[in-house]
Amino acid sequence: MTTAAQNQEIAAIEAVIADAQTLQLDVDGYTGLLDEDVSVINFFGRRVRGRDNLRTIMREAMASPLADVRTTHEVVDVRLVRPDVALVAVVKHVFDEREGADPLHADRGMMTFVLLKEQGRWLISSAQTTPIKAS
Repeated sequence: MTTAAQNQEIAAIEAVIADAQTLQLDVDGYTGLLDEDVSVINFFGRRVRGRDNLRTIMREAMASPLADVRTTHEVVDVRLVRPDVALVAVVKHVFDEREGADPLHADRGMMTFVLLKEQGRWLISSAQTTPIKAS
């Protein structure tokens, strides 16, 4: 893959990560970025497998005070493992706007995404967040 083609793929991958941030409160929009068999491990260590399962859990979360917890993503590194597989390292910043809730155990984390290119489109296949304890 040429450098120009590689840069184009990296830009497309970064756009998916940006869309994931923008669509974090839009269940259908967010889950549209996911592979059907996605595996997600959230900030609290809960693992969810499958786009449909994640859609159900996101709907429940959006109907709860968790809808007031927002995140931003700062892409640190994108590595094309193969032309159709990418690893993305992200710093996840968490903003907890819930009133009266116990504070979260961390306000940022390191997040790793695995994206797969399927039918010309990059989709999130795996995401895992490791909290960084607040100091």
